[in-house]
Amino acid sequence: MTTIAKRLLVAVLCFGLAACAATYRNHGYVPEPEALAALDIGVDSRETVEAAVGRPATSGVERSDAWYYVQSRVRHYGAFPRRTIDRQLVALSFAPNGTLANIERFGLERGRVVPLSRRVTASSIRDFGLIQQIFRNFGRINVGETLADSI
Repeated sequence: MTTIAKRLLVAVLCFGLAACAATYRNHGYVPEPEALAALDIGVDSRETVEAAVGRPATSGVERSDAWYYVQSRVRHYGAFPRRTIDRQLVALSFAPNGTLANIERFGLERGRVVPLSRRVTASSIRDFGLIQQIFRNFGRINVGETLADSI
């Protein structure tokens, strides 16, 4: 083989390998954890949240009490279909008085949405009064086990 043919073959192989390189596309915006940590639950309003982390592209569909920040990273490799390799969602929910009520961060693991962090965990205790809680737990007491334990 001549030197020119060898160089041409090497150049074609290099261009062929470069064409198969993966390309990545980033879409959306999620606030940095430091910016979210600076927000005070129960204190910050929609205006202060907007000033600190920006306004989201999406808010609640049926209700306007939550803001959603979504970011995804998609990989395209050669002739293979595009694949989402990372997705994050930050949900900021607001109380009826307009103050920040909760900050949650979700990720995409094996095709499933999983919670990565939560600042406030909702409790079902607030939904029921003391008397309602007593009546709800009344049927859960097993008298036989209680008497057997005391003997």
